[in-house]
Amino acid sequence: MTITERELQRPATAPAFIGISGGRRFRNGLATGAVTLAFLIALVPLVWVIGTVIVEGIASVLNSAWWSQSLNGLLARQAGGGAYHAIVGTLFQGLVCAVIATPIGVMVAVYLVEYGGRTRLARAVTFMVDILTGVPSIVAALFIYAVWISILGLGRSAFAVSLALVLLMLPVVVRSTEEMLRIVPDDLREASYALGVPKWKTITKVVIPTALSGMLTGIVLALARVMGETAPVLILVAYAPFINFNIFEGNMASLPLMMTVERSNPTAAGADRLWGAAVTLILIITIFQILAAVLAKATAPKTK
Repeated sequence: MTITERELQRPATAPAFIGISGGRRFRNGLATGAVTLAFLIALVPLVWVIGTVIVEGIASVLNSAWWSQSLNGLLARQAGGGAYHAIVGTLFQGLVCAVIATPIGVMVAVYLVEYGGRTRLARAVTFMVDILTGVPSIVAALFIYAVWISILGLGRSAFAVSLALVLLMLPVVVRSTEEMLRIVPDDLREASYALGVPKWKTITKVVIPTALSGMLTGIVLALARVMGETAPVLILVAYAPFINFNIFEGNMASLPLMMTVERSNPTAAGADRLWGAAVTLILIITIFQILAAVLAKATAPKTK
């Protein structure tokens, strides 16, 4: 049969579309309804918690003194003061943690993806990272307490808190960076190798810039997560109602520690400061989330 004969035998019009059966429509609607219901159920406690915190603590946050004053010299029952000392402590501890955890986590991820392969060391590192991911914050704090204070004989300080936060942030950075490096197409690596570029330069000039957007997002989100941890600050540093810029010595406040201290204050001033600190911590984490989105967009590979 020639091509012309086959074309003549084709129907003049395309076959009519067979509609979806009623059973399939029902199952599709049922699945859609179940997913939507699950989403709404999960959304209710989130909106409830955030709404309650904002309603209870927004008055303190809107006061300009909240951002510029500490609680130095105020009695527990006295109203007034602010959370400046706790905000400074939270940012200091978080940033020191990020400075330590970020380069270590990125280099570990680069080793696992680019050099480790299926070696015994790479499998051991992956196994330890998986274990560290599930370690509770209080266990990390107790480990730092045993090494930093009991064995080395050093005092409680905000730096010890940062070290505990490093243990919590490190596996998140490793995992997020590792996933971003793995999705970089191998064609880019092979094209670089074909041009005679060494492997280390291929990683620094091709692979990491391509994955940088996702890497920065994971790092910032990991930092936002550890800044709200309470167990390390309870064990490794004491609360101070004044401002302390020395992270290696003396007591230092943080927003989680401030909330813990004010929770035991039965007065109305204590309740105001408690809810205000909670709103402030949510605002800081939200700012970090927005920063992560901005960095991801700014560093994303440009496409035509």
